[in-house]
Amino acid sequence: MQTLNQDIKEHSFKPAYLLYGEEEFLKNSYKNRLREAITGGDTMNYNYFEGKNLDVQEIIGLADTMPFFAEKRLILIEDSGMFKGGSGGEAMAAYLPQVPDTTCLLFVESEVDKRSKLYKAVKKYGYPAELGRQDFNQLARWAAGILAKDGKKITGRTMELFLAKTGDDMENILSELDKLVSYTLGRDVITDQDVEDICTTQVTSKIFDMIAAISGRQTRKAMDLYEDLLTLKEPPMRILFLIARQFNQILQVKELAGRGMDKSAIASRMKLAPYVAGKIMLQAKTFTKEQILEYVTLCVDTEEAVKTGRLQDRLAVELLITKQY
Repeated sequence: MQTLNQDIKEHSFKPAYLLYGEEEFLKNSYKNRLREAITGGDTMNYNYFEGKNLDVQEIIGLADTMPFFAEKRLILIEDSGMFKGGSGGEAMAAYLPQVPDTTCLLFVESEVDKRSKLYKAVKKYGYPAELGRQDFNQLARWAAGILAKDGKKITGRTMELFLAKTGDDMENILSELDKLVSYTLGRDVITDQDVEDICTTQVTSKIFDMIAAISGRQTRKAMDLYEDLLTLKEPPMRILFLIARQFNQILQVKELAGRGMDKSAIASRMKLAPYVAGKIMLQAKTFTKEQILEYVTLCVDTEEAVKTGRLQDRLAVELLITKQY
């Protein structure tokens, strides 16, 4: 991201950029910032293409066209599939060394194969930016900065509670920050109670509570949480993925704690909020290492059973939660 920020600040642009990764908020943000910086809002020298099976020769023809009364022409290409072996990838890769100084190609993709010729070409002649999920410290600084612009203050502990509720999706965090700012009109300091009152608990927090219910042998509570997630339209296989990820985190925390690492060290190593690391440490104490490994294996077996058609996805996750699989 530092390279993107520097290029935008210095108004010095490479022939091609690739924005990809899990964090949609960052991809959209940098896409819009690059577009504004390169075109200044000019639509005459801006071309947009979206979807697979694009006409690469048409794109190349436009790229070779001089901009009209401007320094640069921007061609934005989204979700083309060209970085995953899709049509036109090799032709575009062959063209990148020839992109004129007056043109900038901006690719925004959901999926990227770093072994593809086009990815390697962008890396050589332009800049590929992987915009993934941010860690706790990055999110905390970003959220605190947004609150500060609205004249709000928040303690480190309250920020931990806030991010534990919102998860790491930046679009969701921004939405919850807006709710907090509106809720605390007339006050400068945001409190724990404000977060509890107004912020929506995200799926990852419900998964955490589900694991706690499983460890406490509260099968009914665990199943109620599962039903809540299904009501929120969460696919059973995503719920399974999150359960598996949680048990893997518990396993890692248990191993690190066994080496004598404290909460702060574990949080730093695993890029977790200290508040979250502390909660996982408590969960790790309720399981033996063998029990955690058993659940990790159970998650793998459950996924296999669904993929091979032996079990329907919703039932498979239910059996995992109740450990009747």
